[in-house]
Amino acid sequence: MKKIITIEGMSCEHCSASVKEALEKLDGVKSAKVDLKKKSATVKLSEEVADDVLKSAVSQSGFTPISVLEK
Repeated sequence: MKKIITIEGMSCEHCSASVKEALEKLDGVKSAKVDLKKKSATVKLSEEVADDVLKSAVSQSGFTPISVLEK
């Protein structure tokens, strides 16, 4: 399962690395790929992770999660 999180506030590679690290620490997240140009993170999941949990991880790393879409 994949989810795509739209994120505001990222402006550099350090920003995207912070978001990637925060998301990959969550239980159920296999991997996260952050795209600065698209202002998004694609998260591969090994089990269901609530959208609120994903948004909280992004917020705690200092950025604003806008939406979460399931793919």
